[in-house]
Amino acid sequence: METYKTHGTCSKEIIFEIRDHKIASLKFIHGCTGNTQGVAKLAIGRDIDEVISLLSGINCRNGTSCPDQLARALMEYKKSMGE
Repeated sequence: METYKTHGTCSKEIIFEIRDHKIASLKFIHGCTGNTQGVAKLAIGRDIDEVISLLSGINCRNGTSCPDQLARALMEYKKSMGE
C-alpha cells in the first residue's frame, strides 16, 4: 500500500495499491465522501497512465482537486518506481 499526503484539498491523504500497472485499491481519507468514493470506484481496475491522463489538472480549489491529487500521487508513484 502506498500513502500520499494531499495538498490543498479537503481530503488529507490517499491510500492506494498498484498491481500490474493498475489501481488495485484506492481510498481517500476525509474529503467529500460521495465524490471521493465515486472517483475511487471509477479508478479501480484502470491503468495508472489512463487515470493520470483523465484526472490531471481538474480544479476544485487552490489550483487542485481530489482527482488531481490522485493523478499527482500516481505520478509520484511512477517516479519512485523509476518510470
